[in-house]
Amino acid sequence: MPPQRNEPYDAIVVGSGITGGLAAKELCERGLRTLVVERGRHVEHGKDYVTEWLEPWELEYRGRGEPQLYARDYPIQSRNYAFGEATKHFFVNDREHPYVSEGGGQDFRWIRGYHLGGRSLLWGRGCLRWSDLDFEANLRDGHGVDWPIRYADIDPWYSHVERFAGIAGERLGLSYLPDGELLPPWPLNCAEEFVKGRIERAYPGRHMTIFRVANLTQDHNGRSRCRARNQCHRGCSFGSYFSSLSASLPAAQKTGKLSVVTDAIVESVLYDEKRDRASGVRVIDAKTKQAREYFGRIIFLNASTIGTAQILLNSKSTRFPNGLANSSGEVGHNLMDHLSKAGARAIVPGMEDKYYYGRRPTGCYIPRFRNLGGRRDEKVGFLRGYGIQVGVGRSGWARGWGMPGLGVELKQKLREPGAWGISMQGYSECLPRHENYVDLDPERKDQWGLPVPRIHWSWSENEKAMREDAKTQSAEMLEAAGCRDVQIYDDDAPMGFSVHEMGTARMGRDPKTSVLNAHNQAHDVPNLFVTDGACMTSSACQNPSLTYMALTARAADYAVREMSRRNL
Repeated sequence: MPPQRNEPYDAIVVGSGITGGLAAKELCERGLRTLVVERGRHVEHGKDYVTEWLEPWELEYRGRGEPQLYARDYPIQSRNYAFGEATKHFFVNDREHPYVSEGGGQDFRWIRGYHLGGRSLLWGRGCLRWSDLDFEANLRDGHGVDWPIRYADIDPWYSHVERFAGIAGERLGLSYLPDGELLPPWPLNCAEEFVKGRIERAYPGRHMTIFRVANLTQDHNGRSRCRARNQCHRGCSFGSYFSSLSASLPAAQKTGKLSVVTDAIVESVLYDEKRDRASGVRVIDAKTKQAREYFGRIIFLNASTIGTAQILLNSKSTRFPNGLANSSGEVGHNLMDHLSKAGARAIVPGMEDKYYYGRRPTGCYIPRFRNLGGRRDEKVGFLRGYGIQVGVGRSGWARGWGMPGLGVELKQKLREPGAWGISMQGYSECLPRHENYVDLDPERKDQWGLPVPRIHWSWSENEKAMREDAKTQSAEMLEAAGCRDVQIYDDDAPMGFSVHEMGTARMGRDPKTSVLNAHNQAHDVPNLFVTDGACMTSSACQNPSLTYMALTARAADYAVREMSRRNL
């Protein structure tokens, strides 16, 4: 819906993805007249999932896409797991949305979706809680700054979000991977049960479980259970996976307090020096390139880790010559992502008379098992740890590419599924380092006249050591499980690959070394809040979106209470 004329709004939310959509829902439900500003196009739930029901033979290139087009327009986006002929309309055109990558030996892989709902339509949906092992890590080993919160502060907000979103998973009773408000778990298949039993016998203290995922295993909050089609990235008209379009924005709209404007690229946050407050946002119309302004009492920045840093750095004033809320000089710094794409693969023997129903939308997970005491085990030679994501299934038609044969004989062989295969992939924690950062290119601008981000990055020796251990341990566990043809792999994995970028406007206790306080409120600008991945003080090794959402709900509650006390 278009923005109303009777401004200013009570709240302006920049971005409509996982955190922006949830911020809008929480603020609207607390009575605030809220404007969501989205830089991309409007997308309507269900109606605009234009490829949701198409079969491969109904796509022009049978689902394989057009290589020349990808090389020209999607050289970065096409490397993402969710990208394909049926989903490319939910990804940006790299040529039209440039950025600069420096360091690391490879381009930073910035995956983006500019449309209403953002990357909440494309995410992998993994939802894992953090624990005090994670929130206390920086304090223990001296990297980064101390988190200004602990698990007890965010525990009830994890529950709040889980009850709304619907997270399916198994309760494990582990202090370092806390249980939550979980729906019934997806079942393991026979090969997973086989591997799980043997790994847990060989390695007491290690666990293999179904991955906790935001796909409904039963009807929930007016949304329908998942049909196990595993076409999530095309959009799901059933609302079976959590997204801003299926859940958060409809909840906000029900309040009658929500306005949305799309194709509105935020150039900067407006700052009123007399009041020492943010007063609104200045946007560039994506189509006409004309500027306009919206005003609000509080501002929530949820434009993505890099997008939020870009906006803050471009929001300059006499008081903030280096970017809004940047008296610490930390805006843009401490960029993190998870190092992944390395582990081991193997064949699971036997069970050739068994199969599984449907295309389950999640795999398995082996939670962190290194340095659980919090300090470095000298045997492993690195700080912190990693989790292992596990995929198990039977090979299908695709294996025909490498098989000898021709015609009917080959087709007959491929009618039966192949062997059970398993893949383990480590997701390693990234240390917060000042030298990984985002700034603005002083010369290059995009088509809307905005300075493009420059991303400076490299992996530390600590991340590289974890990666090596993840490969070795994955192979050893597969051997112990009785798998055959075990092979270690180590694929291309620049920063950004895991799409877990975070940390460019970190929370902290000291305004001199951090951008935000314990409530995601800018130290320098009391009515400015940042609750997307930019706010993160460390990265842990778990998928971060659930933590982003919990922090968002907590910050919204705090902001409304502070408004009622006239502190904002």
